[in-house]
Amino acid sequence: MAGPDMSERIFLSASIPDPRRDPRFIGTADVTAIRDAVRALATVVLPEHLLVWGGHPAITPMVRLIADSLGVRVQDHVWLYQSEFFRNVAPQDNKAFAHIEWAPEIDGDREKSLEEMRRRMLGGRFKAGVFIGGMEGVLQEFELFEKLQPEAPAYPIASTGAAARFLYERDPEKYPRVLVDEYAYVSMFRKLLDLS
Repeated sequence: MAGPDMSERIFLSASIPDPRRDPRFIGTADVTAIRDAVRALATVVLPEHLLVWGGHPAITPMVRLIADSLGVRVQDHVWLYQSEFFRNVAPQDNKAFAHIEWAPEIDGDREKSLEEMRRRMLGGRFKAGVFIGGMEGVLQEFELFEKLQPEAPAYPIASTGAAARFLYERDPEKYPRVLVDEYAYVSMFRKLLDLS
């Protein structure tokens, strides 16, 4: 199998909301839909293209399992970004990914360090960004994606709830209706992303 098509990089921003944190994301979060959407996106993107994201402990294992089930070398199809701020608590699943970019820690500050990681992660050209579930990090990555990638569509998958629903509801006329009422995620992503 040939390597991934580097001109068709897909950005993923996703997390499962933590009930101990901001309650506005918990009430609408659909954990099953979040997991299904992540699995579907990985299924559609990984065989031929490149998936880029900042590793999240709840998301990284799912992507790895899908890659394994598809017989895809994660080293060739996934770029994972992490901040040195979190080096000591990085998930064990990260070890499966050969391509990990470590952004430097900035002044021992969590937010500054995450901002640096996100700016590095969102450099270059992307075909699209997909935003699933999540909390404030998904909101921040959405804003930065739209700023740094003005030519690439950003899709908040509102059916997964949480931050993605919040993003969709800010301007529902801007997005296709399938983002809020479609749960057949594999076919939805194939149509939305139009990956050759």
